[in-house]
Amino acid sequence: MRWLSLFCLCAAVLATPSAAATTGIFGLWATEKNNGRVLIEPCGAEICGRVVDGNQLRANPDQTDVNNPDPGKRARRVKGVLILEGYGGGPPRWSGGSVYDPQTGDETHDSTLTLTSPNTLEVEGCRLIFCRSETWTRAN
Repeated sequence: MRWLSLFCLCAAVLATPSAAATTGIFGLWATEKNNGRVLIEPCGAEICGRVVDGNQLRANPDQTDVNNPDPGKRARRVKGVLILEGYGGGPPRWSGGSVYDPQTGDETHDSTLTLTSPNTLEVEGCRLIFCRSETWTRAN
């Protein structure tokens, strides 16, 4: 009887995913440039990410989205803006989404998110045949 209990306990421990595995892509990520941080979370059936902070926001928390190509969005605050939207798929790669850069106002609709390790995320966006990628790291 003890062996059966021990076996069941071991099986339960091995079947329980680690904290990194259950977190997956969700959580707080540090961007490669300007010390920005983005919170990636579920948005319905898709994945999205919003600006939490960055060097410029720490200097000016009320910074607005002045570079947005849509004049109606230029007065909104950058903090909280969705910069990753519409991703589907699943570990370790999500695609079909768009990346928005509030610093330039550029938006890329052909982009992917690839979890290369529990603490490393590759964000890639392409326009026509030109692609650019950044490596983000999990933030504490």
